[in-house]
Parts: sequence; structure tokens; C-alpha cells
Amino acid sequence: MKTKLIVITFILMPVFAVYAESKYYVRMADSEIKRNPEAWMLDFSKQPKWNYCHGLELQSILQVWQKTGDKKYFDYAEAYTDSMILENGEIKTYELSEYNVDRLNTGKILFPIYDYTKHEKYKRALELLREQMKTHPRTSEGGFWHKKVYPYQMWLDGLYMVCPFLAQYASVFDEPALFDEVALQITTVAKHAYDPKTGLYYHGWDESKTQQWADPQTGQSPNFWSRSIGWYMMAMVDVLDYLPKDHPKRPEIIKIFRNLSASLQKFQDPKTGMWYQVTDRVGEKGNYLESSGSIMFIYAWKKGADKGYLDKNFRKKSEKAYKNFIRRFIKQNPDGTISVTDGCAVAGLGGTLYRSGTYEYYISEPVRDNDPKAVAPFIMTSILFEK
Repeated sequence: MKTKLIVITFILMPVFAVYAESKYYVRMADSEIKRNPEAWMLDFSKQPKWNYCHGLELQSILQVWQKTGDKKYFDYAEAYTDSMILENGEIKTYELSEYNVDRLNTGKILFPIYDYTKHEKYKRALELLREQMKTHPRTSEGGFWHKKVYPYQMWLDGLYMVCPFLAQYASVFDEPALFDEVALQITTVAKHAYDPKTGLYYHGWDESKTQQWADPQTGQSPNFWSRSIGWYMMAMVDVLDYLPKDHPKRPEIIKIFRNLSASLQKFQDPKTGMWYQVTDRVGEKGNYLESSGSIMFIYAWKKGADKGYLDKNFRKKSEKAYKNFIRRFIKQNPDGTISVTDGCAVAGLGGTLYRSGTYEYYISEPVRDNDPKAVAPFIMTSILFEK
């Protein structure tokens, strides 16, 4: 009996030692691959689709590959793109005529995959996605509609989907006019969705002012949704990676980013340092601490401080918030995996099943563990911290 116990201990101790020493970005990426053996299964999918959540999470997993050099992470992502993209660059389940900005987000993963493989089909797919924005419908000032089915509307979410993609495309394929396009999107939303009382940005803006959720005077939606603000924050800090240092709109974008970063401090939960689903309604009945918005803010603070867009004090603030995030939202599972808890599954405005944008609406949407919109920013944030 003693011999068996000694053998078991000898076998298990190295496993636990390796597990304990692993970085959170490795542990979370490995956990997600275990939960989703094929990448098309991400986002609880039942069948393959070209979806922004797949792109978001595979972007983070590709960053793990770049950080560790372990090709299993690249292979996991490339298996998805290889199965979804035909030799002529056509993308399965993608229709340009839908004019949906969400579809561009998945295109971000094609930049590193094309750079590594040199497979021309990936370049053709990138060109196809770029082509969409040449004829994408716009507001009178040139802002991209969120989708064709949401006319005259700009949502904060959409800026993350389209702006970093176009900025990187401009850099990689030498199309500098796209930098002006990207800057226009960010500043147009800043102009129309801003609330001077809180320093926050409303989830959406309807130029036509015809939506039930739109304020008849401003066209703004009625509430602040943390994840939408998180999308906007990440859009700006990621775009700045590519926007030329001498671009005339760069200082304005940094100012928007800096002011929003400062405003968010006022709405942190006093106990946990995290943020609520409805950002400004701290501690109100039904509101809850939400993981995806919280980790997006932390990512933006950390990266913004490291890049010099924010005061260096934000390094300490982001580090404290990151540690608090792990305490509040990261769960250890019996099978050795880890999970991110308390992520809002989805939220939007209008649509067939009409989403009113009220406080009651935002707090009523489903909450789940391991939502890609929380998992992916957590992986990317972990990479920033755990060097």
C-alpha cells in the first residue's frame, strides 16, 4: 500500500508543479481548447460559422502562439481558417451584401496566419472583407452603419469590429487613406454618443432618431453598457498600434481615450474594483458585476499606460484591477481547467425581438461562464501582465 502511494505522489507532483507555474494566458487557452477541441465549436457553436466571437478568441490564442512559440496554438486557429476559406478567397457563411461590421473582426486573425503560411487564399479573403467597406452604407457624416438591418445606427461595439482591422490592413497593404476612415469612425461616435455628465458613451446612436430606443433629440440610446464601452476602449488602443504618429487625428483619439479612462474610475465597485453590467448604476438592484466589460477596461488601461497614452499611475491601477479580476471572476475547475464567470451572453438594440436599451433590458440578458467576449480579453490582458 505504501509503495503505491509513493508512486502516485511521484507521478502527480510534477503535473501540479507545471500547472501552478503556467501563465494564466496558457492555462486559459489550454482550457478553451479542451472545452472546444475544434475551433469552430467556440462560442458554444453547433456548426461552423464566420463569427466575430471566433475571431476574437482565436486572435487571443494566436497571441499565445506568438508569446510561447508553441505551434499547437497556431495550428488550432489555422485549422478554422483553412476549413472556412476556399481557394478563391470566398468565406463560408459570409455574405458581403449583409453589410455587417461584425464579420470584419474575424478577418484580424488572417494577418498573422497569412504572414506565416503565405497561402494566397488568406490574402484574397482579406481583400474580400476590405471590399465590403468600400460600399458599406454610412451616416451623412461617413460613419459606418452597424449593419444593413440597423440603418443609420452606429454602436460602440462596431468600432472594435471594423477599426483595428482597417488600420492593420492600411499598414500591411499600404493603403494610407484607410487611416482617415478609421479616425472618422472613432471621432464620429465620440461626437454623437458622449454624455458630458458622466464622461461615458452611450451604447448606440441613431442618426435618424426613429428607433424606439433613440432619444428624439439626440438619437442616443438610454443607457451605458460596460461591454460596449469596453469595445470602444479596445478599438482605440489597438488602432493606435497602426495609426501613424503624425496622423492629424491621433492626438484627438488619444484625448478621447484618456478622458474615458479617467471617467471609468468613478464607476468601479468600491469592494471589488470591478464594473457593473450597466456602468453608472453601481450597486443598484438587479445590476451585477460583469466580467467582459471589466476585463476590456483593464486591458485598455494596461496597454494605454504601457504605450504612454495614459499617466503611468494607470499601470498600478490596472495591475490592482487585474488581480481583483482574477479573485472575482476566475474559477478553478475539478478537471484542471479554469473558467471566467459572469459574462453577459449578448446585448443589443432594436432587432426582430425588440431590445429596448432600458436598464431592465440590460440586466435581463443571460449570464454565462466562458463567454468568448470575456475569455479572449482575459488572455490578451494576461499576456500584457505576465511577461
